[in-house]
Amino acid sequence: MKYSVIIPVYNRPDEVDELLESLTHQAIKDFEVVVVEDGSAVPCKEVVDKYTDRLDVQYLTKKNGGPGPARNYGVEHAKGEYVLILDSDCVLPPGYLAAVETELKMNPCDAFGGPDAAHESFTPVQKAISYSMTSFFTTGGIRGGKKKGAMDKFYPRSFNMGIRRDVYLKLHGFSKMRFGEDIDFSYRIVEAGYTSRLFPDAWVWHKRRTDMDKFFKQVFNSGIARINLEKRHPGTMKLVHLLPMVFTVGVLLLIAGAVFFRLWDYYHQTATGLLLPNGGFIPAYALCLLPIALYMLLIFVDSSIKNKSMVIGFLSVEAAFVQLMGYGFGFLKAWWLRCVQGKDEFTAFEKNFYD
Repeated sequence: MKYSVIIPVYNRPDEVDELLESLTHQAIKDFEVVVVEDGSAVPCKEVVDKYTDRLDVQYLTKKNGGPGPARNYGVEHAKGEYVLILDSDCVLPPGYLAAVETELKMNPCDAFGGPDAAHESFTPVQKAISYSMTSFFTTGGIRGGKKKGAMDKFYPRSFNMGIRRDVYLKLHGFSKMRFGEDIDFSYRIVEAGYTSRLFPDAWVWHKRRTDMDKFFKQVFNSGIARINLEKRHPGTMKLVHLLPMVFTVGVLLLIAGAVFFRLWDYYHQTATGLLLPNGGFIPAYALCLLPIALYMLLIFVDSSIKNKSMVIGFLSVEAAFVQLMGYGFGFLKAWWLRCVQGKDEFTAFEKNFYD
């Protein structure tokens, strides 16, 4: 058997239904599916049972331990030459496996991954979140939708990741990290000397989070993970990884400056600001807010054009700030706890790892 599709799931039977349905439409049929129920309170067994006559599918259950151990458990029971790791909130286009097959025939490699996209059926919020996670203007462009991006090597992400099963087992799969475990695994793949490539045509529709609160928690934990990853793999942090933190600090300083100058004018009854040659005047507090306003306008225009919707454009502004500042706050918190206070990754974030 060529491929084993590994799907860890936690309380998301509806998502599994959509993903399994999309697998029934693949042009290539030489694959099995391994669904791992990771201690869910809302199991998906009835959903999986609907597909036993159309897919070669296994349904496994285990005590909740996070996505990494769930994937490892699935691979232990898999038979394919390659294992394809997918998140349960993904849906595959009919040509997904064919694209993987074509790439492997043209230029074989040990590990690979593909980009993601928003489906027409996604809600406006989901499309806005997808925009923020893939746009060049939010650092999303580094994630791998281009053949040559900002990163010097390609590190697959777990929402759409493939690896030779023998390599997976030699490296003992994913670690017990609750967040950033996929990047940790990708680093270990490359550090061990194995080849990793982006398959640009092997893309998936990725639903991500369905509301901004959940999205904030996701990116906040990603910010935490970046510090943890640097501790595990010294030297892997790049300048681009610092941008959300710089953005966050910058926005806070600009807002603080606007408040300061506004209060200054109020209490001293004098307008501080920039006097223009034509006699006009721009208040200092407005100058502080101008960069933020220009960035919001940039996101709004770009997303509105790409999504052909002003509503999604407005939502993308919120999603962009949630993504960048959520990540930035997580990064700063992890830096304080781990780099300043010297805590290890599990005691510093016990709730994040074990809640």
